[in-house]
Amino acid sequence: MASRAVGAAVAAVAVLLLLAPGAEPIGLWLPPPTGGGGRLGGAAAPGRYLTQEERWMDQTLDHFKPTDHRQFKQRYYEFLDYYRAPKGPIFLYICGESSCNGIPNSYLAVMAKKFGAAVVSPEHRYYGKSSPFESLTTENLRFLSSKQALFDLAVFRQYYQETLNAKYNRSGADSSWFVFGGSYAGALSAWFRLKFPHLTCGSLASSGVVLSVYNYTDFDKQIGESAGPECKAALQETTKLVDGQLQSGRNAVKQLFGASTLANDGDFLFLLADAAAIAFQYGNPDALCSPIVEAKKNGTDLVETFARYVKDYYIGTFGASVASYDQEYLKNTTPPPAESAYRLWWYQVCSEVAYFQVAPKNDSVRSAKIDTRYHLDLCRNVFGEGVYPDVFMTNLYYGGTRIAGSKIVFANGSQDPWRHASKQKSSKELPSYLIECSNCGHCSDLSGCPQAPSHIEGDSSNCSSPEAVNKVRKQIVDHIDLWLSECQEQGHDNEPLLGSRWSIATY
Repeated sequence: MASRAVGAAVAAVAVLLLLAPGAEPIGLWLPPPTGGGGRLGGAAAPGRYLTQEERWMDQTLDHFKPTDHRQFKQRYYEFLDYYRAPKGPIFLYICGESSCNGIPNSYLAVMAKKFGAAVVSPEHRYYGKSSPFESLTTENLRFLSSKQALFDLAVFRQYYQETLNAKYNRSGADSSWFVFGGSYAGALSAWFRLKFPHLTCGSLASSGVVLSVYNYTDFDKQIGESAGPECKAALQETTKLVDGQLQSGRNAVKQLFGASTLANDGDFLFLLADAAAIAFQYGNPDALCSPIVEAKKNGTDLVETFARYVKDYYIGTFGASVASYDQEYLKNTTPPPAESAYRLWWYQVCSEVAYFQVAPKNDSVRSAKIDTRYHLDLCRNVFGEGVYPDVFMTNLYYGGTRIAGSKIVFANGSQDPWRHASKQKSSKELPSYLIECSNCGHCSDLSGCPQAPSHIEGDSSNCSSPEAVNKVRKQIVDHIDLWLSECQEQGHDNEPLLGSRWSIATY
């Protein structure tokens, strides 16, 4: 466990998602459970992780102030079982906005085996056990940003290269590195290649949300499209009924959903909007649409039907926490590490990337009360005045969907509402692929179908079109193969292992 900073004046510090200790995280915008433990499977489910053995390094607190020498302990994981030592490539898997409990046994493992790669995975600063501070006050959170996280990755890359060189007695060797990430970590993967092209041969941005969006109405629009006409109509009618019941007897309708503790109507409505969204985001559309469409046809109470889905599936099976939608809960500056990520991710939302999931003016699925004002009020209420997402500057710095990097492959699922914040237009240097099937959602290229929990080695057999998933995976592998080969031609590891291309197994 990292030691903690005990005050702002301390010269050196040595140093998510409300869920039970050891459970697997799901972020505020619901990134996929890595490896499938916790919420939708046992925390120690066999085979879900390649490794859960913790390792530690000293990380710089502020990369932009050289006179500040404070450090914290950053957790990471290492998996060498497939490593074709000492000249195999290094796969850097980025953990995102959640506690990192190990390296997931997703399709990443299949690719590591194909290429004889070592796999390493550092935990994102502040999340899980890698927090510089005990207290997550707004003042202490000022070092939590994508920019600081990218420099963490660069420093880690150099640190681990030296560690590996020492292990194999290779002075000055530089391996061929490839970076992977999904969701926010997918954006980090793309941005790392953009900002540090000399440190990686390429990147995979799985559902990589590289475009910061102030009013992200396309999220709700995609939910409607993914739901289809019948399910969309049933959800819209349910939303109107809930809005009406809130006006006449708010405590009664909240109690029906097991959410009577949410005093703020906006918090309650955001919970319901998320509950509907995850069915499509994570490839489980029938879990929601089948009962609600049937209820509408039969004249059954839609609100009660939706409430059963929310309580049984979203809160029960999926493991969402009602408390995590409570702004008073989000104000807690000293949550346990396993309960800290909601506050942490909201800080990143409110200070940098926004992604405000607001209702469109017309034809929305979610309540119109979930608007820009709701999000801004939440940011101000939870973090105080002065915390505001400068989306223009974020996109100016990274480029948004006009990102001008090279050797970054983007992959998105056709039903994923987050795909509109990713790069969907393909080019030679920045290929982008859309995996089209009825249950292909967030990070389906790595996770399989459904996406929560991730299947062992990303098994695609439960996707409505396994062929669509496997086709994109082959294209991803081909890009990795080519770009690693080009790295070798530029002097990485001197000569190829077996021939002029990396030795890869049959797809």
